[in-house]
Amino acid sequence: MAKTATRVLSVLRKELVTPNMLRIVFAGESLAEFPDNCDGGYIKLIFPDVPRSHPDRPVMRTYSIRSFDAASGVMTVDFALHGESGGIATDWALNARVGDNILIAGPGTIKMVDPAADWYLIAADMTGLPALLCNVERLPATAQGYVVVEVRSEADKVALELPENVEMHWVINAAPEVEKGALVEKVKAMPWLDGKVSVWTACEFDTMRSLRGYYRNDRAVGRDQFYLSSYWRAGRTEDQHKVDKQADSVAAA
Repeated sequence: MAKTATRVLSVLRKELVTPNMLRIVFAGESLAEFPDNCDGGYIKLIFPDVPRSHPDRPVMRTYSIRSFDAASGVMTVDFALHGESGGIATDWALNARVGDNILIAGPGTIKMVDPAADWYLIAADMTGLPALLCNVERLPATAQGYVVVEVRSEADKVALELPENVEMHWVINAAPEVEKGALVEKVKAMPWLDGKVSVWTACEFDTMRSLRGYYRNDRAVGRDQFYLSSYWRAGRTEDQHKVDKQADSVAAA
């Protein structure tokens, strides 16, 4: 993400979308100049008062923009909760009250699905669900393929409006920090369709690496045909995960 000015946002309202997904709607005068059409991109939540490992850089956590309404000046961010292993950002979100402020930077962008593809394979766990929903909303009415989502419980399923020929598949995994193969197994079980595929996947680090091997080696999906990213790694902080991602990127190049 290129260097951009920071903005102060205030909590307008909050609600539990599901037992493990908390939604916060933010407002603030600084959103008047926020770029439009950024749904699915990301922002950095900044915690300047949290002890930092790098003296010249405050602690930041990355979250997807579920939606941004420029007309009303509000931004929605969904926080995947992590049971008893919450981090800095989730702890802040759980304890935030209407009127509380948070400093952000962004937006940054991510690659979205190819609207010209012949079919789609879109997959995520709960950390990638907000951005996945933004992708689903971009699908053409004629789209075909699969959406695969890993959630912690039946109650974490959300309603999706999908094109007629796009199948929805849910994976229930109460402990994704331990059981990392559930999403991989479900994705691999999807019949491979003919034509040019557009793959979009956001999930845990080790799950990402397993799926990368499947997409590249087993299915010969070209680099320009998929977005694949880990949004977290079990047992690691975001800063540690970032180091892991950089090392993995070099090794996989």
